[in-house]
Amino acid sequence: MQVIRVFAIALCLIGVTLSPLRAEEVLAPPVKPDNLNAPQADAAPPVLGDLLGGNAVPGSSTPVVPYAPAITPDTGMPDQGTESPVYMVARLSDDGPALTQGVTWRVYRPALNQNGRLELVATARGGDADFRLPPGEYFVHTAYGYAGRTSRISVRNGLTSQTVVLNAGGIKLDAQFSGNQPIRTGRLVFDIYEREYNSRGERKVVASNIKPGDIVRLNADTYHIVSRYGAVNATVRADIRVEPGKLTEATVFHNAARVTLKLVNQPGGEAIANTNWSVLTPGGDTVVEGTGAFPAFVLASGEYQVIARNEDKLYSREFEVKTAAHGEVEVLTSSLLKQ
Repeated sequence: MQVIRVFAIALCLIGVTLSPLRAEEVLAPPVKPDNLNAPQADAAPPVLGDLLGGNAVPGSSTPVVPYAPAITPDTGMPDQGTESPVYMVARLSDDGPALTQGVTWRVYRPALNQNGRLELVATARGGDADFRLPPGEYFVHTAYGYAGRTSRISVRNGLTSQTVVLNAGGIKLDAQFSGNQPIRTGRLVFDIYEREYNSRGERKVVASNIKPGDIVRLNADTYHIVSRYGAVNATVRADIRVEPGKLTEATVFHNAARVTLKLVNQPGGEAIANTNWSVLTPGGDTVVEGTGAFPAFVLASGEYQVIARNEDKLYSREFEVKTAAHGEVEVLTSSLLKQ
């Protein structure tokens, strides 16, 4: 049996939908159609699977069967035996190319076992999946990153072939300081939540501690994104839509800076060790606390009061954090806090 593959190069545009939930700016870089659509003279144009890390290849809507059934020596007919071949292919969207890597397949029996769980009968990793299963009904869970779908298949004698459309896309996140200044100091991560709240008034975490530039594969939906710069109060939030078969790129902008606290006897003097620190809002609420000669924190832009405790004496100073203005905040021992 001769198998004919039909190749069609598919290129999906990058899209982004942002709805800021705070005063901080949220912006996506502009789409550059020339770079996306025009193939280079010496290279083939990229396809969506390459953008999402799946290395997708073009294919027809019907999966291509990569094998021929076994032939019995006596009859020359396919040997049905006790198991039937099952061939499955995954796509991000209805008209998208087949994925050739990054897909995890799990096949379950539909009935619960004695432990009250579905019995796992087969697994596969890579792109398409080739199983041998006894005839019957099965659940198949197809996972691609954080995207996934569960489908039901009926296996009969002979070949069963099915395509799973994940209805999924990808998201790539980045952050800068306001004014398009790159962030090179401090820890910067993203958390991705479902947009809707549950019965307890909380959002479900989809993915956490995502680094800038990482591509996250998700089911098509709107997600609540939280960008955390440092571990105190420098946070930006946004709602971002992931479209099926597309890579969404978004950049959020932080207003914050990294400050180092020092208790000194004179300006520019040596830091005094064994000092306890409290950073407060102008209203007196505690923002963060620390211990040591040089505690460093990333703080959102704004006004603060810092209190240093050393040998049962309290010292205080007010200071302001400006966007991207990293530096030291010195507290003089001459600035005793009145008690």
